[in-house]
Amino acid sequence: MLTVDFNRLPVGPGNRVLDLGAGGGRHAFEVLRRGADVVAFDMDAAELEGVAAMFAAMDKEGEVPSGASGETVVGDALDMPFPDASFDRVIAAEVLEHIPDDMTAMREIVRVLKPGGLAAVTVPSFLPERICWALSEDYHTAPGGHIRIYTLAELQAKLKSCGLEVGGHHYAHGLHAPYWWIKCAVGVHNDEHPLAKAYHELLVWDIMERPLITRLAEAVLDPLIGKSVVVYVRKPA
Repeated sequence: MLTVDFNRLPVGPGNRVLDLGAGGGRHAFEVLRRGADVVAFDMDAAELEGVAAMFAAMDKEGEVPSGASGETVVGDALDMPFPDASFDRVIAAEVLEHIPDDMTAMREIVRVLKPGGLAAVTVPSFLPERICWALSEDYHTAPGGHIRIYTLAELQAKLKSCGLEVGGHHYAHGLHAPYWWIKCAVGVHNDEHPLAKAYHELLVWDIMERPLITRLAEAVLDPLIGKSVVVYVRKPA
């Protein structure tokens, strides 16, 4: 399930891409499939072990184009172990809302991005996130959870203040917002609740099958209740 639109953030052979806060690696895997060199970077060493294993499996199955490479690096988004201007592209998907000092993390993105390089930054969008916070205290007070709700204007202003040129944006995962509202209402850890379980099965079916009816539904729902907002930026040359 991708949040970033790779038509807006083109990656391919010759590009070096940083997936900041890579988590389980969903964007890193797509970058590798497209023939770019990708670094999956995260604080969670256990998650990155799974990402590294998937990189190896993809290579074994012939899913990695010739010349492309994937590696994992454990570290802190506030002090990344990379030289200045190391990457042609940066993806920061659903990570800034977890970081108390988000401005330092944004400045690190600018530092490691090459002049003229592009980045995609995604965070939970305001309305769906605000509803989740209202429905459940556990949702936003758990260790490592979300510590702020961004408005689009605030996110764009912070990125601009760090020296980035802000381009277009879009919303994603409109079908997922109701799932999280259900989870917050019945208990964020109550995966066995019948309503939460049924909706989760619907989402899995959608991800696996991508039927026309759910694609049309997302096209309508994304601008209204998309769970994530994605902003595309450029570091001036």
